[in-house]
Amino acid sequence: MDLTQKIDINRTVMAGAPTAGGQRTVAMAPMNDMNRTSVMAPMKALEIEVIAGRTATMANGPAREQFLLELRAGGGGETFGGVVSGGRTPMNLCLVIDRSGSMEGQPLEYVKQACSHVVDMLAPTDVLSIVTFEEMVEVLMPPQQVTNKDMVKAGIARLQAGNTTNLYDGISLAMQQVVQFIETNRATRMIVLTDGDPTAGIKDYTALVNHAGELKARGVSVTFLGFGPDYNEELLAGMAKRAGGNYYFIPQPQMIPEIFRSELEKLMTTVTRNMSLELKLARWVQMRAPQMQTEGTVKISLADMERGSVIQQVIDLEFSNHPLGHYRVLGGKLTYEDLMSGQTTTLDLDFEMEFTSDSARYSVPVNPRVAQASQIIASSKAIEKTVMGLKTGAITQMGAIQELQKTQALLLSDGKIVEAQEVTMALRALQSGDNSSAEKTLMGTFVNLDTGKSSK
Repeated sequence: MDLTQKIDINRTVMAGAPTAGGQRTVAMAPMNDMNRTSVMAPMKALEIEVIAGRTATMANGPAREQFLLELRAGGGGETFGGVVSGGRTPMNLCLVIDRSGSMEGQPLEYVKQACSHVVDMLAPTDVLSIVTFEEMVEVLMPPQQVTNKDMVKAGIARLQAGNTTNLYDGISLAMQQVVQFIETNRATRMIVLTDGDPTAGIKDYTALVNHAGELKARGVSVTFLGFGPDYNEELLAGMAKRAGGNYYFIPQPQMIPEIFRSELEKLMTTVTRNMSLELKLARWVQMRAPQMQTEGTVKISLADMERGSVIQQVIDLEFSNHPLGHYRVLGGKLTYEDLMSGQTTTLDLDFEMEFTSDSARYSVPVNPRVAQASQIIASSKAIEKTVMGLKTGAITQMGAIQELQKTQALLLSDGKIVEAQEVTMALRALQSGDNSSAEKTLMGTFVNLDTGKSSK
């Protein structure tokens, strides 16, 4: 059966319901400030600032400076390409649900409730598909507009638990659904919920993370929801990062519907997708972060942005022996799909720095916004180090608590209230001896901080 054939999205079809040939839709996926430069993007989807930590640095000697690239997703009252700024974005959504044996009972019942809530939130202009996976993978609902909600919810209610967990093939089959309706004014996203390690199909960590990157390259972002104590948080977090989506830890089944609802509400205000930042190093310049680079071009994939969200990217540069004068030290190019206008937009960015022998000028304090963004990155790395230390036994429980208390204070001072609350939850879990819940909570905090993305 060709699962990539064009489907009539106006017709509601559910697996298990009679079709022309009397067959069910079941398939196996293939194996395998004065110192800032402002740029206003067209249609006001994004406002972009390049902010230097200092306007001048030391010439003819070792120096190190940081820039902050801040992207703010806007939205006024105008309408572009069918999307109302301030309203909601049409969706191309695929729910990818683990129905392995461990989901039997209360967890699966809450998943059904969550999926039904999602159906109620969608409009007839949204495209929805549903894929389930256990040992076999199944298209419960091929991609279609949600015109018969009762029929869709009835199909969801028939879900039953199966056997093992075939995550790779479930995602592969889901990709076949969503790529059929990637359109210029739609937010395309897969939401994957699983409660265990992959136990069937391709189980290799690297293959799964790379597979998530392939989805992102095809214009599909993926949010991963990990439920319960047994799933691999390092795997799901790695996949979420590569797929440009979010990661959540769901400790109790009754939280599943609310997290589904919250995530969908965010997705409905998506204004940009497929964001890519290209940075070209100038002569006499080396990059230390976001990655080590001594010459050439660095390419960074950024998360999709919802209305009102902010992405901060700190760029750390080193100058071993730069001559006097005013120079462009870095050339930038930001490319993204603007869902408000339906256009692909490319903006040129300049990162400039003056090199001087005047110590009074290059010794001034760092711009506080740049310093704060740098501290948040330090918090992210501290959390990652704590999680890895707990997993490997390189840090004691008491040592982890002390490090997390420092990180919590830093997050609070930087206004990261939600992330500080998550660290509080992890601290309580550690103090009660529940290292697994602490690690899963912290991994979510790390992923969110590492993207540089927040809502304001």
